[in-house]
Amino acid sequence: MRSRIRTALIFLLTFGLLAFFLRHADMAAVWGETRRARPLLLLGAVAITAMTYALRAFRWQYLLAPLGAVRFSTAFRATVIGFAATFLLPARAGEVIRPYLLARREGLPASAAFATIILERLLDLVTVLGLFTVFVLTLDPASLPGVDPAYLARVKLGGVLAGAAAGGGLLVAFVAAGHPERLGRWALQVERVLPERLARTIAQFVESFTQGLAVMRQPGRLFVSLVLSVPLWLSIAAGIWLTSLAFHITFAYMGSFLVMTLLVVGVAMPTPGAVGGFHAAYQIGVQTFFGAPDDRAIGAAIVLHAISFLPVTALGIVFMAREGLTLARARTLATDSPPAAPPGDSLVRHPR
Repeated sequence: MRSRIRTALIFLLTFGLLAFFLRHADMAAVWGETRRARPLLLLGAVAITAMTYALRAFRWQYLLAPLGAVRFSTAFRATVIGFAATFLLPARAGEVIRPYLLARREGLPASAAFATIILERLLDLVTVLGLFTVFVLTLDPASLPGVDPAYLARVKLGGVLAGAAAGGGLLVAFVAAGHPERLGRWALQVERVLPERLARTIAQFVESFTQGLAVMRQPGRLFVSLVLSVPLWLSIAAGIWLTSLAFHITFAYMGSFLVMTLLVVGVAMPTPGAVGGFHAAYQIGVQTFFGAPDDRAIGAAIVLHAISFLPVTALGIVFMAREGLTLARARTLATDSPPAAPPGDSLVRHPR
C-alpha cells in the first residue's frame, strides 16, 4: 500500500510539473524552433556532455584511492550504469547500484564506496553554488533589464544561504571522517535498544561508511577533489550554454551557472528521469532571466534533457548487458541489497 501511494504521488508530481512546463505550449511552434536549432552547436553539446561522465569517473577514482586501487575502466562503467539506472528506475536507484557494482569488482567495502557517493554530492553542491556565487558577484544588473532588482537581490541571498549550508555539510563530513572508530563505538550503544547482532551490524556499517570519507582526512586530497569538480561542472555548464545558443537563446557563458543551479534543483525532484522538474527549471531560468520566448524555451528544454540523459542511458544499457545485469535485477539490488552486503556476495550472476 505504501509503495502504491508513493508511486501515485510521484505520478502526480510528474504530471503537475509537465502541465506547468507545457501550459502555454504551441507544439507546432515548438517543433519549428527545434528545426531551426543549429546542429553543430548541438553536436558540440553532446560531445561535451559525454566528456562529463569521463570526468566524473576520474574524480570518483581519485576519491576511492584511499580505499584501494581502482581501475578507471571500472569506475567509468559503474558511473554510466549508475546514471542509466537512475534515469530508468525510481528512487535514484543508480546511487546504490553504482558503488555496489564497483565494490564487487574491485574488492572494496561497499558501504565505504557508498560513502564516496555522498561525498561526491557534497562536492557537487559546493562547486555548483561556488559557480553560482561567481555569477551573482560578477552580474551587472543592467544586463538583465527585464528582471526586478529586488528579485535579483533575493536570488543572491538565496545563493549565499545555500552555499553556507553546503559548507556546513562539508564540515560535518570532515569531522565524521576524522573519527571512524569512535563513531563505530558510538553506534554500538544502540545495543541497549536493539539485538546485539543487529547493533554490531549497524556499528560496522557506520565505521566502514566513515572510512569511505577517508579523502576528507587529507586536506590536500580534499582540495584536489574540489579542484577536479570545477572542470566537471564547467563542462556541464558548457553543454547547457551551447544548447541554449543552438536555439538562439543568447546569454554570456557565466549565465549558464544560473541555469545550471536551477537545473540542480529541478533534477532533485523525485520524478522518473528528472522529467518535468528538469524541463520546468530550465524554462524558468531562460524565460525569467534571459527573456527567451516560451516555445523556444520549451524546445530547448526538451532537447537539452535528451542530450543530458539519452546517450548515457543507451551506453549504460549496453554496459549492463555486458555485465549480465537486467533492469529487474538492478531494481532488486537498489531496493533489497544494503550497501554493506558481505564482501563475498556477487553482484551479477554472469551467464554460463
